[in-house]
Amino acid sequence: MKTNLASWPRGRPIAVIAAGLALLLLIGVGVYGLITGPRQPNDPSPDPVPTVTAPGESEPSGSEPPQVIPSHDPDAFARNVAEALFGWDTGSGLMPLDYSAAILEVGDPSGHEQAGLASDIAAYLPTRDAWVELRKYATTQHLVIDDSFVPEAWDQAVEQAQPGQLPPGATAVTIEGTRHREGVWNGEPVTSEHSVSFTVFLACPPPAPQFRTGLCHVLRLSQVDNPLR
Repeated sequence: MKTNLASWPRGRPIAVIAAGLALLLLIGVGVYGLITGPRQPNDPSPDPVPTVTAPGESEPSGSEPPQVIPSHDPDAFARNVAEALFGWDTGSGLMPLDYSAAILEVGDPSGHEQAGLASDIAAYLPTRDAWVELRKYATTQHLVIDDSFVPEAWDQAVEQAQPGQLPPGATAVTIEGTRHREGVWNGEPVTSEHSVSFTVFLACPPPAPQFRTGLCHVLRLSQVDNPLR
């Protein structure tokens, strides 16, 4: 049965698309473990608590806030967002909000999607308390992207949309890759890898003052490991 896009309200089109496709349920996404990765939804066992030999108790060195490289190209921009979303260093002196702010900086300039985007980003990043704990492991993270593409489900949504329901230049890019974590456990370097996939909803409108001279901006993010296909 096709989704009835004609009945969607015009004010928050991307949020409604997410609800209609049931793919942006971001509440309750847990923080990945350093070694074991995320638990499966039906796995009741908690992550093991390792015995840690901290590399030191000195304050982390300061670092410049991260930035998302701007682009006019949807695929390139989605990849830049993905790398910024998954790339962080607990020893940088920055906190999760600093990384979140970098992505919000390239968010919807109209402000319509900013609150939803902030919630989306929070589901990907460790909480402040978890960040402090991960700092004891000297934990860093980065993403290696294997593939990026416009999902067929988005094409179907666009076909059914009524004029004016989507912002200018709206599209979706699904990212598939591997999340890498490095840290220190019992005084020894450790690493973990976990395959991830997710969708970046974005818009690359034509050049105009209100659209930041045509640069792409982020609208929303799907739930991690639950992308549009």
